[in-house]
Amino acid sequence: MAVSFLAHELSELCLGKPPLKSISTSATIAEAIEVLRSSDDSFVSVWSCDHSEFTRCQCVGKVCMVDVICYLCKPENLLCPSKALNALVSVVLPKVGGLVVQLESSSSLLEAIDLILQGAQNLVVPILQTKRGGISRRKQQQKSSTINNHNGVEFCWLTQEDVIRFLLGSIGLFTPLPAYSIDSLDIISPDVLAIDYYSPASSAVEAISKSLAQQTSVAIVDSDDGTFVGEISPFTLACCDETVAVAITALSAGDLMAYIDCGAPPEDLVRLVKARLKEKNLEKLLQKFTILTSLTSEVSTSSSSDEEGLTRSGKHARSSSYSARFVRNVEAIVCHPKSSLIAVMIQAISHRVNYLWVIEDDCSLVGIVTFSNILKVFRERLEVI
Repeated sequence: MAVSFLAHELSELCLGKPPLKSISTSATIAEAIEVLRSSDDSFVSVWSCDHSEFTRCQCVGKVCMVDVICYLCKPENLLCPSKALNALVSVVLPKVGGLVVQLESSSSLLEAIDLILQGAQNLVVPILQTKRGGISRRKQQQKSSTINNHNGVEFCWLTQEDVIRFLLGSIGLFTPLPAYSIDSLDIISPDVLAIDYYSPASSAVEAISKSLAQQTSVAIVDSDDGTFVGEISPFTLACCDETVAVAITALSAGDLMAYIDCGAPPEDLVRLVKARLKEKNLEKLLQKFTILTSLTSEVSTSSSSDEEGLTRSGKHARSSSYSARFVRNVEAIVCHPKSSLIAVMIQAISHRVNYLWVIEDDCSLVGIVTFSNILKVFRERLEVI
């Protein structure tokens, strides 16, 4: 029964999915930011297309604001952000191959799971065949950095979350597996990305970039007693704007966690950023980023100020209804080693995250459980049915 279930075609998972927002490989980073601002999705797909030829368009990757922020944190880009933002978007494409894979809508759910276990994060699947837009439409799109129609075909993302959600819809087929604890299933990974609460936030940039590639997060820990304090989440950073790069140069990891996770940066942290930049003779840096942000958003330059430029970074922050367990007053989605597999799946889906931190009652960090870990269990289950 479970084997036949996994033979479902991906077209069934695509029902109701919106078409991808896409940009060309010839787009600049500034243009990518503009598309991200206008999209409900955290990522924008990047395509290599030649619409003068009837060849298959290829999705070569995806970018989000986290890629941009990590790129801008490089010293040479901090000093000249305007030059950095005018670079081609290809410079911020993840160097890890296989994160985005193109599939046909007739491909099976089992194929999708196998690709995810091999490292795929997003599956690009066609959802609509159109006959509108002849040669003139294609020529027009060829001139634009934004491409939402690829030789008459529109595509959507299928993510790990989509697959887990689909499995939950028929979870009874896998009984008694869902009732087992994540500890007994041995899917808790002790290999986590972590940084001390008082470490400079700039020292976490590499870990943030890795966590984005792994679809996890960076744990903030107290080095004195090893307890889990919270996280710097790429999910949250993706909802910020590029001015966060300035804050990263000035704040500690713990302060950055609060800066990006409070709906809008607290005024005391905004003042702290400005003071730290002044100490380093980098006051002009903030002014540069403020002006650049106003040029790439709906905010006018005339109404900008240093402080406004910083406080805009949280404008897409999490909903106030976002419910989570609080660890030292910082939101982090956590579970216990004895939590059941189905409880962990439901908890992750309800909070729209691809992972859960696993902690003991004393808040000591045990490890992390990811959607990829979970899908591996379901895949292994099929081999013994």
